[in-house]
Amino acid sequence: MPKIYELDRHVADLIAAGEVVERPASVVKELLENSIDAGAGVITVEIQAGGMTYIRVTDNGCGIAPEDTVTAFLRHATSKLRGAEGLDAISTLGFRGEALAAIAAVSRIELLTREHGAGEGVSVSLEAGAVSDISPAGCPEGTNIIVRDLFFNTPARMKFMKSDRAESSAVATTVLRCALSRPDVSIRFIRDGKTEYHTPGDSRVDSCIYSLLGREFSAGLLPAKSSDETISVSGFVSAPAAARGNRSYQFFFVNGRPIQSRTLLAALEQAYANKLPSGRYPSCVLYVTTNYGAVDVNVHPAKTEVKFVSDKQIYDCVYYAALGAVSNSEFGNRSSELWDGKAVAETSSYKQAVIKDSNSEFPKVNDSNSASGDTAFRIPNSEVPKTGGFKSMSADEYRKAYGAGTPSAKSESRGIVDSVFTKSGDSNQAIEYSAFHIPNSAFSNLEFRVVGETLKTYIIVEYRGSVWFIDKHAAHERIHFDALGRSDFEPMSQALITPVICRHGQEDAAILLENANLLESLGFTAESFGDDAVAIRRIPSEINIDDVEPVLSDICEQLRHGGTPSPIQRDEIYRSIACKAAIKAGKSSDIRELETLAARVLSGEVSQCPHGRPVAFEITKATLDRGFKRS
Repeated sequence: MPKIYELDRHVADLIAAGEVVERPASVVKELLENSIDAGAGVITVEIQAGGMTYIRVTDNGCGIAPEDTVTAFLRHATSKLRGAEGLDAISTLGFRGEALAAIAAVSRIELLTREHGAGEGVSVSLEAGAVSDISPAGCPEGTNIIVRDLFFNTPARMKFMKSDRAESSAVATTVLRCALSRPDVSIRFIRDGKTEYHTPGDSRVDSCIYSLLGREFSAGLLPAKSSDETISVSGFVSAPAAARGNRSYQFFFVNGRPIQSRTLLAALEQAYANKLPSGRYPSCVLYVTTNYGAVDVNVHPAKTEVKFVSDKQIYDCVYYAALGAVSNSEFGNRSSELWDGKAVAETSSYKQAVIKDSNSEFPKVNDSNSASGDTAFRIPNSEVPKTGGFKSMSADEYRKAYGAGTPSAKSESRGIVDSVFTKSGDSNQAIEYSAFHIPNSAFSNLEFRVVGETLKTYIIVEYRGSVWFIDKHAAHERIHFDALGRSDFEPMSQALITPVICRHGQEDAAILLENANLLESLGFTAESFGDDAVAIRRIPSEINIDDVEPVLSDICEQLRHGGTPSPIQRDEIYRSIACKAAIKAGKSSDIRELETLAARVLSGEVSQCPHGRPVAFEITKATLDRGFKRS
């Protein structure tokens, strides 16, 4: 049995640092929280090179006493918690006593701090967690901390860092969330010498939102408010017309703490049920205030997730705050004085309704990104024949014309992949609907007749004594998916007179720009349009303009973890593009479109959609005869 040893203190500190300090944004978050907890009213955050080489956070808070400066960098040293009883009602952003120790373990730190009313301050320098210098110093009241050369002593961590653009965008997002959480604090963010954000710190949520997210975002917001005996929710939600293509502008705060919560996300999006098209999501800046003892913030090292004593109660308050705001706007009750702090959608009537149904299940978050809409029909890498049909075209002729490959032989008889049985009338005769499979013998002579389409979705084809039903969207989607995956694929793109501006937030904008070559290979041309947006100047010719944002949101989701996309991630990207490019169910199609799709399905080239569902099934004449009692 291996011998058990106690880890060296420095090694233990490096392990602990890995839990708290993942990237420069983690450092900024911890230092910002310390400044806010210190009572600062003005905070300045400055970074260079994405924060890897230089981070400075300056505040006018209470400062640190000279005798406490070294202690502050020890593990589990904190001024915010005295005993276990304090864990039941945590009112500060930080409380673990790990942040400064974790940051110091993997960087070089310079600290200048002076208490309010003190005659002089103190300067402390640390390297890899060890104090190298401490001396008196003249400095303003408050704290100024500089973090240099992050991960200089852990080079293995460096390979997990992204580009400077991506890291600085992550820092910007962190500062934005912290600034939104405290409208009463003036926060300035400086990136590579340029001021990116500067909030007024006047305690007005509206002015804070305006300064951070801009006029366009602010103009699309509706005031929202809801409360009960122990919980209150206030803030703003977006009007349905201002919905976005992703969830990057959904901000939730609980007792002043920025958090991520599936419960709150589900509550918000359920309030917009049947009000938004697929692939569009509401935005919000919502503040939840509750008893400190009703929420557990000690469930995640980075404190970004919380646990509620009553998920249902929190869900109800957020849901009815958003629902009241949207409902009032629909009935024209939105106040013209949106930003006066008084025009808030009261929802007491909604709250009374929900109390009667307190045992209902939480609706699930709609993660569907599919969108419907008209799009031009085009079969990639093929030519639609100028003749009127395919009634006498042989399989060899068809493959020559369309480049269809020969399917692998599975059986000389029709193979049943899947079956569904339904009873007809009072008899027990089963009508069999078999999943699509055509044997090699079908290639001897590809003759069929398109009867038409039904429900604007399914193609009805008479072929070899049977009736075939073909899902036109699924078939076309598979054709596009296969084309995207071919090494010789060359996208057909169209230039836009007016570019599509996608405001997905700083992190997603950086991801898209870093993968500009991948986007180009798919038919998109993306350019920077400010820090939080990209301008799309060319799109694939099959993609509808309304589908651009949802497609790019799907692509961002697959690229979020950095590096070269894996084959699985590429397939997900291809599926998203193919789905949006395919001819839509519910849209009437020209007979030539139907004949082209039918030919490619009946040739054996297409048998399943990219998600694995069959694109066609056959009803034989014998099956029909049995159903009509003719056999």
